[in-house]
Amino acid sequence: MSWHGHLNLDYRLDGERTIAHDRHDGPLRVLQRLYPEGDRVCHHVLVHPPGGLVGGDVLDIAMQLQAGSHALITTPGATRFYKSMGAEAVQSLVAKVADGARLEWLPLETLAYRSCMATNRMRFELAPGAEMMGWDVLALGLPAAGEAFDDAAHQQGRFTQEIELPGVWLERGTVRASDARLLDSPLGWAGQRVMATMWLATGTPMSRERREALLESARAIQLAHPLSARAGSTSPHDAVVILRVLADRVEPAMNLLTQVWAQWRQTAWNMAPCAPRVWRT
Repeated sequence: MSWHGHLNLDYRLDGERTIAHDRHDGPLRVLQRLYPEGDRVCHHVLVHPPGGLVGGDVLDIAMQLQAGSHALITTPGATRFYKSMGAEAVQSLVAKVADGARLEWLPLETLAYRSCMATNRMRFELAPGAEMMGWDVLALGLPAAGEAFDDAAHQQGRFTQEIELPGVWLERGTVRASDARLLDSPLGWAGQRVMATMWLATGTPMSRERREALLESARAIQLAHPLSARAGSTSPHDAVVILRVLADRVEPAMNLLTQVWAQWRQTAWNMAPCAPRVWRT
C-alpha cells in the first residue's frame, strides 16, 4: 500500500512574530513552532513518520510565506527513497514567498537507495523583494555503509531531481544506476556519490556588488575546506548565487554548506547564524 501525504504551511506576521498555520493529510507534518532567535524567525521541523518513500508514495508540500515573515525549515534526519518494484516515488515542494519575506529551506540529506525509482521536485516562486536560502544534499546509495547505487540484476535504479526558480534558474537531471559515464567520469560525478547544491536567491535582481560579496565569502570558505578541489560557486543569473560540491560522504559536504550558510546569513541579511537544535541531536 502506498502512502500519500499532503502538507500546507502558511506563514504570516502576527505583530512582530512569524506564526504558521499548517494543514496535513497523511503521514507528513511539522513539529511545534520554535523561536530560538526571537519572534521574527519561525523554525519548523518537517517530519515524515514512515521514515522513507517507496514506489507509489507521493508527498506534496505547499507553503506560502506572507509579507515580512521569515521561516527556517529543516528535517530531523535524512529523506530516504527506498528500493522500488517498478512504481515511482515522488516528493514535490512548491513554495511561494511574498514581498519582504524570507525562507530558509535546509533539509538534511536525501538518500537514494539501490534500485529506487524516484523524483524529488522543488519550485520556489519569489515575489519582488522576497529572498531565500536553500540547499539540497543528494547521496546515491549509502556512502557511509559502502552500499553502491546500482542494480546488478537489472540496472534500473534512477533518481530525478528538479530545482526551479521560475525565470531565473532551472536544475533538472536524472541519474541512472547504469550510467557509469556520468557517475565515474571526471566531467560528471568523478566517482563521488554525494552532490550538494546550495543557493541564495532574490525576487529582485541583486546588485553586482552584492553578488560579488556573496561569491567571495563562499569562495574564501571553500579554499580553506578539504573539499576545495571539488567545490565551486557561481552566479548564472543576477538573482541567484549557487554553490556546488561533490564528496564521497555526506558529512564533509554538509560541513561546507553550513559554514557558507552561516556566512551568507551575515553577508546578505546581517543576521548571526542560529543552527536548528535538531542538527545536533
